[in-house]
Amino acid sequence: MGDLEEAATIFMGVRPRLFGIAYRMLGSVGEAEDLVQNVWLRWQTTDRSVVAHPGAFLATTTTRLAINELQSARARRETYVGPWLPEPVDTSTDPFLGAERGEALELAVLTLMEKLTPHERAAYVLREAFDYPYPQLAEVLQSTEPAVRQLVSRARRHVASDRRMPVPEDVQRRLLATFLTAARTGDLTALERLFTADVVSVSDGNGARRVSRRAVVGANRVARYVAAFSTWFWNGVQLRWVTTNGQTSAVIHRDGALVGLVTVAASEAGIDQLLWMMNHDKIAAVTDATERPHSPTSAPDGE
Repeated sequence: MGDLEEAATIFMGVRPRLFGIAYRMLGSVGEAEDLVQNVWLRWQTTDRSVVAHPGAFLATTTTRLAINELQSARARRETYVGPWLPEPVDTSTDPFLGAERGEALELAVLTLMEKLTPHERAAYVLREAFDYPYPQLAEVLQSTEPAVRQLVSRARRHVASDRRMPVPEDVQRRLLATFLTAARTGDLTALERLFTADVVSVSDGNGARRVSRRAVVGANRVARYVAAFSTWFWNGVQLRWVTTNGQTSAVIHRDGALVGLVTVAASEAGIDQLLWMMNHDKIAAVTDATERPHSPTSAPDGE
């Protein structure tokens, strides 16, 4: 086996983990793919004879590049029109995206992690999703063990303070299906019954026509908001169930044309987030799913 061929074999063996780190750090499939490609280019020109642990070296390189990229990515997002949501990723075949645990993957958690500093986010991702021991975390982040323990602790507090305990995946699927039925009929009472008091509806459209550019907050306001477009939005609609970020989402088509994607985050108290992905560029990767279409009133398979 040639030297470059061996390098490629090593790289491909850890690529799922590298992508899993980059995606959780950046919240973007495209940016994560570009970053992993950059790591591959660097790996080709690295003096690999002095690298004792290639997997650790590549993960460290990925993390440090992601910290730098996140700083510039956030600057770019300042020009985004309306709310910015993480880009959904298809997890139907790999629910953990290369991680030991499926942590820091749900869209609701990725959204909360936007409040963290890049170093806090890196520490949280590596500890929660990939179970990095603190001495290794310190090495990756070029810090001390007490310092990275503080980073992880702060990140956990930030995420936990704004997050309710999520319901199991099957319950989330049922709530999404029930919401879609109520949304199509515009039943205010049924909608309000599904929501927590402080439910928020967020639409990511980057300025697309007829897409809300502000979050809507509160059970009554969100119910009225959803009911207001029930008379026209669902006409001619077909839904396709997909698994994104470990949960069920619905891809929305109308007369064969892509409209968007919707999912919900929920706790035992009910639906606390409606997430509408209406920027077609951010959902292209999950709109080619092979599941058969369902009517808007049917539940996902297994329900």
